Amino acid sequence: MRLRQSFHFFLFGMFVGLSLSGLIFFGYTSSWFSRTDVTPWLAPVVCEGTFDSNLIDSIYKQQNITIATTVFALGKYTRFIKDFLESAEEHYFVGFRVHYYLFTDQPEAVPEVKMGKNHHLTVRIVPSMDRWQDISMGRMEILEKLMENELANKVDYIFCLDVDTKFYGRWGVETLGRLVGVLHPWFFDYPRDQFTYERRQESQAFIPAGEGDYYYTAAAFGGSLADVHHLTKTCRKQLNIDAANSIEAIWHEESHLNKYFLNKKPSKVLSPEYLWRDINMSVGQVKIIRFSHVAKNNAEVRPNV
Repeated sequence: MRLRQSFHFFLFGMFVGLSLSGLIFFGYTSSWFSRTDVTPWLAPVVCEGTFDSNLIDSIYKQQNITIATTVFALGKYTRFIKDFLESAEEHYFVGFRVHYYLFTDQPEAVPEVKMGKNHHLTVRIVPSMDRWQDISMGRMEILEKLMENELANKVDYIFCLDVDTKFYGRWGVETLGRLVGVLHPWFFDYPRDQFTYERRQESQAFIPAGEGDYYYTAAAFGGSLADVHHLTKTCRKQLNIDAANSIEAIWHEESHLNKYFLNKKPSKVLSPEYLWRDINMSVGQVKIIRFSHVAKNNAEVRPNV
């Protein structure tokens, strides 16, 4: 553990060193914090120009790491599996060991996709649900159990991604860290008082006005297995408390994720290059689009909209 912490500290220094040499974040400047290369707690913000891909790949190659990746595809969301997996095999941790865990209620709908070297896919069956909100909130418990029962001592890092997405560019080891959050593509350039945090004090996801750092997406988050396990366990407990009190946070598990990141800061933050929005793909607010939601009709694919 001490060796891995030292390794992360070394990589942090490399990221910050690149930023301070003039390779600055993609243009976002908060109204309350002027530095754009690191967070207020000095975690690196990763975007194009803040890392040397060849150098960081060579460093991580020596670590012999495995990355687990989870996606959920229930109901009509199975239509997104093919593009997700095929684009991932072109851009996602190429050259490293990756194990995808796909949770679905329709295993027969999972297409055949050729996996690259040291990339594997495991399909797990989960029950169908009538509300997309329940699908969304139920992920934390499933992920918690997966890490406890199967992944301990088998993988080093884990990312939890939405399936209605597609990769367009490199997503590599520059994203790895102890605890990794991704800036929400709709709110990264909003002032803090416009973040859609949960504002009801009765909810475990409550964040008071005037508090908060960034608004993070729940469509992509990750980190070391131990840290993400603690995240999912904490969010699951908070979701259960809310459910017992007949409260549903405004943005469901994403609200609880943002509360968690308020109390336990990410050690690395990814720019919206790593999760862009499914419209305005040509907008010049980021230097490159690496990963993005795909355009869809929510009323058509979600069961209760």
